[in-house]
Amino acid sequence: METLETAELLAALGHESRLTIFRLLVEAGPEGMNASAIGEKLGTAPATLSFHLAHLSRVGLIQGQRESRFIHYSANFSTMDKLIAFLTSNCCEGEQCLPSLTKKKRKTL
Repeated sequence: METLETAELLAALGHESRLTIFRLLVEAGPEGMNASAIGEKLGTAPATLSFHLAHLSRVGLIQGQRESRFIHYSANFSTMDKLIAFLTSNCCEGEQCLPSLTKKKRKTL
């Protein structure tokens, strides 16, 4: 992953609504959610939600798949993994310094 691509991903996640949408889709797992369910869960107007979903999709953080007249969105875990790897590469001069990930008590958005 290049620095410019990383900056674009972080800029997309730098907006509160987009970060919330992305986290919701990460929690939903590979199955994802349709746009109307995302809007209902977050209380976001359809036009606003569509704008944010399009932005996240454009940078590759999420993907949408049409199912009949609905679009089903899911997080792009490959892109998320590459972003995390880029941010943590060469950390602490190659020594293990990051705490192990532990399951936290699930909280709702």
